[in-house]
Amino acid sequence: MNNLYILDAVSFLFRSYFAIGGMTNPRGQSTNALYGFIRSIQKIQKDFSPDSIVAVFDGPNNKQARTAIYEEYKSNREGMPEDLFPQLEWAHDFCKAAGIPYLSEKGVEADDLIGAIAKWAEKKGIKVFICSSDKDLCQLISDQVFMVNTHKNNLLIDAAKVEEIYGVKPEQIVDYLAIMGDKSDNIPGIPGFGPKTAATLLKEYGSLQSIFANLDNMQNQKRADKIRAHMEDARISQKLATLILDVPYPQEEAFYHIKPPNLEALNTLYRTMNFNTLLRELGQEQIIPPEEKMEEEETLSYHIIDSETELKSLVEKLNKEPSICIDTETDQLSPMAARLVGVGLCVRVQEAWYIPTNGKLGLEKVVHILKPLIESSHTAFYGHNIKYDIHILKNHGIHLTSIGFDTMIASYLLAPQNNRHGLDTITLEKFGKIKTPIKDLIGSGKKEISMLDVPIEKVGPYCCADVDYTCRLKGLFEKEIEREGLGEVLYKIELPLIPVLVDMERYGMYLQKEKLETMSKMLREKLILLEKEIYDLAGEPFNIKSPKQLGEILFEKLHINLGGKKKSTRADVLESLKEDYPIAGKILEYRVLEKLRSTYTEALPLAVNEETGRIHCSFMQTVTATGRLSCKDPNLQNIPIRSEEGKKIREAFVPELPGWVYLSADYSQIELRLLAHLSQDPKLISAFNKGEDIHASTAATVFDVPLEEVTKKMRAGAKAVNFGIIYGQQAYGLSQELGIDMKEASSFIKKYFERYPGVRDFIESSKDQVRKTGGATTMFGRKRPIPEINSTNGMIRAAAERLAVNTPLQGSQADIIKQAMIEVQEAIKEERLAHMVLQIHDELIFELPEENVQRTQEIVRTIMENITTLSVPLIVNIAVGKNWGEC
Repeated sequence: MNNLYILDAVSFLFRSYFAIGGMTNPRGQSTNALYGFIRSIQKIQKDFSPDSIVAVFDGPNNKQARTAIYEEYKSNREGMPEDLFPQLEWAHDFCKAAGIPYLSEKGVEADDLIGAIAKWAEKKGIKVFICSSDKDLCQLISDQVFMVNTHKNNLLIDAAKVEEIYGVKPEQIVDYLAIMGDKSDNIPGIPGFGPKTAATLLKEYGSLQSIFANLDNMQNQKRADKIRAHMEDARISQKLATLILDVPYPQEEAFYHIKPPNLEALNTLYRTMNFNTLLRELGQEQIIPPEEKMEEEETLSYHIIDSETELKSLVEKLNKEPSICIDTETDQLSPMAARLVGVGLCVRVQEAWYIPTNGKLGLEKVVHILKPLIESSHTAFYGHNIKYDIHILKNHGIHLTSIGFDTMIASYLLAPQNNRHGLDTITLEKFGKIKTPIKDLIGSGKKEISMLDVPIEKVGPYCCADVDYTCRLKGLFEKEIEREGLGEVLYKIELPLIPVLVDMERYGMYLQKEKLETMSKMLREKLILLEKEIYDLAGEPFNIKSPKQLGEILFEKLHINLGGKKKSTRADVLESLKEDYPIAGKILEYRVLEKLRSTYTEALPLAVNEETGRIHCSFMQTVTATGRLSCKDPNLQNIPIRSEEGKKIREAFVPELPGWVYLSADYSQIELRLLAHLSQDPKLISAFNKGEDIHASTAATVFDVPLEEVTKKMRAGAKAVNFGIIYGQQAYGLSQELGIDMKEASSFIKKYFERYPGVRDFIESSKDQVRKTGGATTMFGRKRPIPEINSTNGMIRAAAERLAVNTPLQGSQADIIKQAMIEVQEAIKEERLAHMVLQIHDELIFELPEENVQRTQEIVRTIMENITTLSVPLIVNIAVGKNWGEC
């Protein structure tokens, strides 16, 4: 055994748990920590090719030895997150399957076990590499023992690097921690002594004992007095930081050798966890699980149709079918620019047809023969993300209007908390089938080719499998949708919305590029001036965009004190500093302008379609857990509203034709109106029914003044309270937002609930309902699982409680505007009045001739305000402008 890699397994899991989000297995259990754990180990194996390795975990009751010394040891830590517990067991399962030795000992912390193994191997002349970012373990570093910092791309740390990073030698690390303490482990240290002081003292005196011996000789007697007052704390901290090496561990070299992996066990684990990429990397042609063996025995009837006679015969046959699954193969992903490579069709499982456009038939003939079938009103078509297929067919003059089902939307409605609804993912999840990945056909990166260049005999089976498995999923999902009571949401909201979104995406928005180019120039000039001001305040030039360099300037060079808080360059931290430190305000301003420049003024012109001169963004129905639409390529929903720069960006969006204008229709305070309806609070309902200014009304209560004496500042504070309640804001958050003390913020919230007790009851009943059922439901039946509400982890549970209250409000609002979009689009199309071009959550934007404004306003207002019946009126504010910024 030449080398031994010791893995700090628990730190791998914890870091991955907080760094990776949104990963779940088919049962809805979190898998993020496990995935990161596996990837971390694979990277170590790839970077270093170790021949011996061991993953070390904490044992049960592992704090006993140190709590006997100091009862408060690690007492500041929250318990392990509930959804991390099973991932710990799965990490053991992975190690077994991958042939990686792993250890945990009852009553022993992982750090102590790591230390004992490292010292044993060092004595045997084996080079040891400890894979961790825990500075406590630096005490083990020697000419034979090294650390690999897994947080910093596997940076190798030797004795010299320890000195460079911490200013002390490895053998001084224990004393270093004894002086400065360790907040993460609740090791007290000497109060007020940080890393710089600890390093300075150890550089001068060498050890903690020597520091104690020289207290009378210290020049800084104030510092000496502080050390004298806390000598016992330092001694206890020294004991806590010292690794306990007298613990049991295997002392046979053979134990640490990597064993051959059990591919079948890895296969089972990856499938269970929905780790598709890992499955593909595993090389699954070696392992065929039982369900796939059965599948191989299936008679798959996949056909490539490449003659006019065959195609006409197929169309005649399919004309009798009530529903058909469709999929298009294209030469690129952009829906507005992609060309049709072929069409896949299916009406029952195991049988499918692929019609290529680049074969003997040619594109023109394929389109001509398929057009009457696809445009037929008596046949309902379904697919997986059928919106994309509708775009592709429209590009070639085929108008698919009868939509029967969409398996991607169905998958999303059944599991909105998941962020992966791709066909390959859910096919694997539901049927254990690994489909051929697209990169196997077209490659990737520089070697990627067009689907047009892939042989038809390869594309055919690939496309047939797509429609076949979409057909299988439809049969499965139809039953699940009915069982879960999601039919109304699917058939009355999501599916009818698809053609509306297609029309919006295809029409797009015209952009005056020259306006943004002028603005870009102005922003660049402002940024250069700001940069100079920041450099002057810092005393030197540095990379403002680098959090590391910025942190060094703020906290090391300028010695900005955060009052014991963790050092950070986050916006909220800089916001709290800007009044006392002008550099913080300048950096915030720099970031805002740089974001505007890079994300909007320079990026938006690049998104303009060369043929249409317009921006065609995509609206996604399967992203947000609440049901809200999201927008991408580019995201026009996120352009800043309140800033002057944001308004100027919006002003660059103008109607293309002279005499045309923009019209915006915006629901007024819709979430507060929904709160009134769902809470049935009499005073809140009364205020809205009387047409009162709800924020002024709340301000009168909170500030205890007559309504006519409410100031703008009071109203702004009340507005923060009104909206904060919806998002579960507590006294601390409100105090930060309004710049008031906690006591005053608590008083505001108390008075709010005294005025609106129904709201408090609604909040509590919403939480109770989710605790009982495991999820929240909107007014229209959309569901969102929130299992975290029963977590033992306080932070996770609190976040879940906020979702329990907010989801019925935000989700119902999303359902309302979607229904409004469907009805408004039908009305304005029928009278050819306007084009709906954008939705921004509770607002719709239209482009229309000026002479159609009055009629459009009447229709839009009537439909939007009467789309559903609430206990309070829905009110729509309408504005008209010559550009988007004026609306």
